Amino acid sequence: METHRLVLPSDLNHYGFLFGGRLLAWVDEASWIAASLDYPHCQFVTVAMDTVEFHHSVRDGTVLRISCIREREGNTSVAYQVSVFDERAGQRAIFSTRVTFVSVDDEGKKRSIRV
Repeated sequence: METHRLVLPSDLNHYGFLFGGRLLAWVDEASWIAASLDYPHCQFVTVAMDTVEFHHSVRDGTVLRISCIREREGNTSVAYQVSVFDERAGQRAIFSTRVTFVSVDDEGKKRSIRV
């Protein structure tokens, strides 16, 4: 699954660069949407985000492409490889990580992702 985000002035820190936490929220949201589309019967919560390393800075007006690819499926969990690209810079990845979700029931207990 892919989605795009436009970096706006409200997304920037006082130096004029994208807040890292804002990007992490977008990555979490995009990968959660991917998991929810792949497993519409599940309620997912984020349990892990692997290495968090920003490769390039991002300025106002940048169009980001967020790509989420299912990497691993377990009994109760699923993991997505997430890469974020600056659309104007071509294939230059500014960030990548793996996000893992676990399926839970209404009480927050793990449950199978299989129907």
